Amino acid sequence: MDRSWIRTAVIALLIVAGRPTTGHTHQPVMDMAPRWQEGWGFQVRNEHRFSDELMSGDAEVSNPQGRKRKVNTTWIEGVYTFKRELRLTAKVPWVKQSRVSVINGAAIKQTGTGVGDSILGLQFKHYYNRKESTGNFGLTPSIRIPTSRVGDSYPTGDGSWDIGLSTSFSVEMAWLYQFYDVFYWHNTKGDRGIDRGNEVGLDVNIGLHPYHNNRYNMGIFVMGDLTARYESRGNDTAGTTGGKRISLGPVLVGYWNNLMLRAELKFPVYESVWATQVGRGIDLNVGLGVVF
Repeated sequence: MDRSWIRTAVIALLIVAGRPTTGHTHQPVMDMAPRWQEGWGFQVRNEHRFSDELMSGDAEVSNPQGRKRKVNTTWIEGVYTFKRELRLTAKVPWVKQSRVSVINGAAIKQTGTGVGDSILGLQFKHYYNRKESTGNFGLTPSIRIPTSRVGDSYPTGDGSWDIGLSTSFSVEMAWLYQFYDVFYWHNTKGDRGIDRGNEVGLDVNIGLHPYHNNRYNMGIFVMGDLTARYESRGNDTAGTTGGKRISLGPVLVGYWNNLMLRAELKFPVYESVWATQVGRGIDLNVGLGVVF
């Protein structure tokens, strides 16, 4: 059986898994590629989100003081495979953000710019091949390192050392791709009284491969994404943090040889926060990746 389509799928989809959205789950050029010994790759991904929706529990409430939040994060992420079953991953975020918070009854604008907290992961993979499909199981312990600035009025991190564990499963066919990931982050107490809650998450990617050109090794993938999060109650420099949310959205991936371009838009379909907070808002992600 000609398995050239498998390598094509690996190359094209490698940045789909680098998401999200928070950098807490999925591994950069990583859930999917490279699959060969001493392979390496990197991607640059920009995540933008904005919200001025004030919530109490799962209900939107009046926002007379104009509370809002805008976060722009550029992730630089890389991978090295010691062998196809073992790889080291790294993620470093550059954050520029602002928010309007209410402190002691007054609306105050807070800002923060700089490096966020970096993440290192060691990913173990088990692969299998069948007649019409190939897939793998993954286990990834991770550590979040306090490389951020905590002195800004809106800190780009919390100054804590945190540990995480992710389990994943993916399967690929000539026309269909599926990825499932469940993860847990144990967040410890940081600087300036920041103490965010622990987090549990589920990510699902399912997509079709409607076009591929063998001559130029180029094509597109159309994906659907589901993101679910639960974060226990905690606090940062502006007040209470944590809650529950589910987001859905489309993902479009284009590839040419070993270059990839990915765009993703996610909309919240359910959200409930502890106490009163600004909601998550819409997430827009655009990424460019390469693998060798």
